[in-house]
Amino acid sequence: MAGATVMLNISQSAVTEAIKTLEADLGAILFERHARGMVLTHAGHQFLRHAHQILESVREAKQALSVRPDALAGSLNIGVTPLVTGYFLPALLDRYQRVFPKVSVNVVEDERPHIEHLLVNGELDVALLIVSQIENRQALNSYAVIQSNWRVWLPVSHRLCAQETVAFADLEGERVITAKLEELEVATRPLWDDARRQPGQVIRTASIEAVRSLVANGAGATILPDVLFRPWSLEGERIEWRPLRENVPALEIGVAWRGGLKRSEPTENFLVIAQEYARMR
Repeated sequence: MAGATVMLNISQSAVTEAIKTLEADLGAILFERHARGMVLTHAGHQFLRHAHQILESVREAKQALSVRPDALAGSLNIGVTPLVTGYFLPALLDRYQRVFPKVSVNVVEDERPHIEHLLVNGELDVALLIVSQIENRQALNSYAVIQSNWRVWLPVSHRLCAQETVAFADLEGERVITAKLEELEVATRPLWDDARRQPGQVIRTASIEAVRSLVANGAGATILPDVLFRPWSLEGERIEWRPLRENVPALEIGVAWRGGLKRSEPTENFLVIAQEYARMR
């Protein structure tokens, strides 16, 4: 204790009080006290180990910040699925390139199975996709950046606009417009199956803008994630929306990378930017 007070340049009573406060906050005894001094308990050793890890992380963070981000160079190969390209990639890529302007970024768009294949083969560093649909979970790590709830899009004159929420039963027999994108069809098909309902006539299109126009002009309703919603069609017609009454899992859009490999600095920085983007949403 005496050595600690000299090192910290504070009184012994202040150190003793600080230890008592810390032990009370942790709900654990860190020191065994006896006539000849103090020794760490098992809990004390555990706490000390974590404290050393925290101090090491702080040291590494200081070292990382000592290098100017705009001076970092290298390359980053990003894979992205068609749905994510238009509704998630631009904002995240803009944020990354403003911080790391000298990193050369290459983007490959393809369907999820091929993007997974390229990740596993090391041809891509990171990918943006619907992470809940990843199949090769043994080889790939991932986390969600956006969780998007499902909405029912309706023409302003639709009878269901009078309701606060819409159930699958309300849409049974209705004309429904679906987005002919593999990743969306994979996500929406189980929703109807779980509800044990089926729409009436189905209009399928590969264009989200076409879905908006069809809904706005009264051709039918649709169920799509919130991240895709815009209140106007290209023609300027308004679109209404209502939440689904059923409690269905949100669509999770995020990043994936190959596990078990040392990540490059541009890749590591991209993952950090993605986490920051997720916290800001």
